Parts: sequence; structure tokens; C-alpha cells
Amino acid sequence: MKRTAVNPWPWSLKFGYNQAEVLDGVNRQLVCAGQTAVDADGNPQHPGDMRKQMALAIDNLETVLSAAQMGLSDVIQLKIYTTDVDEAMKHFDVFGSRFGPLDAAPPMTLMGVTRLALPPLMFEIEATAAD
Repeated sequence: MKRTAVNPWPWSLKFGYNQAEVLDGVNRQLVCAGQTAVDADGNPQHPGDMRKQMALAIDNLETVLSAAQMGLSDVIQLKIYTTDVDEAMKHFDVFGSRFGPLDAAPPMTLMGVTRLALPPLMFEIEATAAD
């Protein structure tokens, strides 16, 4: 698969994402359910700690991708939901530390929500991947 970034304005690159990407030669597409900071039994982890919840949500996303023989570099779009946008933005370097070394900047949307499915959760990542 060949990815070509489309950035008519450069401001989004400071936040680690492209405005759009053209994908050529896609073989498979994976649509993931929202991944949160839960353990293998679905129990919420790290109540009140946005940074740890973000890191675990990315870990869980990576586990789902791996089960489909994909990785974070195959993510073509992210939708992120949080109960506290300001707090999430303070810790967005967590994304940079995971996606940056892969030279991946998938288009993304960050949305503030009143709550997530389980009350202790503050952060959820929905991803689409392709290879």
C-alpha cells in the first residue's frame, strides 16, 4: 500500500496528523471497535489517570491490530473520544511516542464526549487500518 499525505495547510502536522491521505494498492481493511483502558477481562484500569489510560488504549489497539497481522503503521484513520479534551491534549505526546517512530501520521478526529461506555473510562480510540 502506498500512502500519500494531503496537507493543504501545515498546522495539523504540529499535532502529528495529516489532513488526509491517498491510499493506493490497498489489499485488506480492518475496522476496529473503540479501544479503551481495560484489562483482558474488560475491567477499566487507571481511573483518573488520563496519560495511563491513553497508553493502555493504544496498547489494546496494537493488540487488536496484531491479531489481524497489522500494526500501528497500518492505521489509516483515528477517531478519538475523551471526557476531557484539555487533559487529553496535555498528554498527546503519548501518540507521538508511538506513531512518530513509525513515521505515521494518520488523519484523526478528537471529540469531547459527556461519558464513555464505562464511567471510569476517559479515553477511547476507534481506528481503521489497511495494508
